[in-house]
Amino acid sequence: MKKVGFLTSGGDCQSLNATMRATVKALCDTYKEIQIIGILDGYKGLIYGNYITMCEKDFEGILSLGGTILGTSRQPFKQIQRLEENGFDKIEAMVRTYNELALDCLIILGGNGSHKTANLLSTKGLNIITLPKTIDNDIWGTDVTFGFYSAVDVATYAIDCIHTTASSHSRVFVVEVMGHKVGWLTLHAGVAAGADAIIIPEIPYDIHKIADLIKRQKEAGKNYTILAVAEGAKSVEDSQLTKKEYKEKLKGLPYPSISYKIGEEIEALTGEEVRITIPGHMQRGGGPNAYDRILSSRMGSAAAAFVKEGMFGYMVGIRNHELVPVPLYEVAGKLKQVDPDSAFIKEIKDLGIVFGD
Repeated sequence: MKKVGFLTSGGDCQSLNATMRATVKALCDTYKEIQIIGILDGYKGLIYGNYITMCEKDFEGILSLGGTILGTSRQPFKQIQRLEENGFDKIEAMVRTYNELALDCLIILGGNGSHKTANLLSTKGLNIITLPKTIDNDIWGTDVTFGFYSAVDVATYAIDCIHTTASSHSRVFVVEVMGHKVGWLTLHAGVAAGADAIIIPEIPYDIHKIADLIKRQKEAGKNYTILAVAEGAKSVEDSQLTKKEYKEKLKGLPYPSISYKIGEEIEALTGEEVRITIPGHMQRGGGPNAYDRILSSRMGSAAAAFVKEGMFGYMVGIRNHELVPVPLYEVAGKLKQVDPDSAFIKEIKDLGIVFGD
């Protein structure tokens, strides 16, 4: 009997269930006898041996269901490697759980941090296959991650809604979109929703250039401005600081997030009323859109094929619309960022959208 474990790790997103469903359907089509082990609450479940035995029926009716039926948790890579005060070794515990369950392989659905741990477990001799999950679309080695375009839909809708109220009240609106380290989500949602300015971590902004945009639009007869701002956006000045220096600076700022700082500076420079909107975790919520359901179905099928072929130590990636195996050691520790010099950015700038650079 084939015995396959599933684990969802890190932040949730809209297509985790759809991807597990597809993988299980393809596995059950391949193997007459198979047992599915669902590891509960991410790596925490693997560490402490919390799991359930499942079958194909448990994955029925979840194609359109957001979140994850297995639960998830964040287990930072640095903390996983650190011994607890009583000497408890979390990595050793995960290996032990895997062996005690006698798994033939473990399929991990996760983002950047999850892939670091997955690669580590792979080097410990565990048969690991991963699937790239994140609304941030920042996993190296794949053109797109499942969950991304569903989150783009939510963020786009949020900005769409702001257009009418911003126009009615002649205000400047800052819509803060998720993305601490990369701006893929803000970039796509900002373009799709017709934002006037898009501020992302990869392109440090000059607040005076944002203020100039607002003034120009006012003079041209447009009575409102909408800024799509990534939560990890940085000013030109802050981008010169070290990571440690920037963290210390943030601790001393009287703002709940970067958007409030930008809003206050805009009011001071332009005299315009500014309002802040933060969709927050709505962007992770709800069911997957059609694109993600299709992507999840394809990736799940590919993961099952990897199991059949014994291709362990790989992530299922997609490049130029084709599914490809990507070695975990190539994925772990890398971040796929927006290229400020890309044709995409140039094309968007040609539309008159300002990035603040």
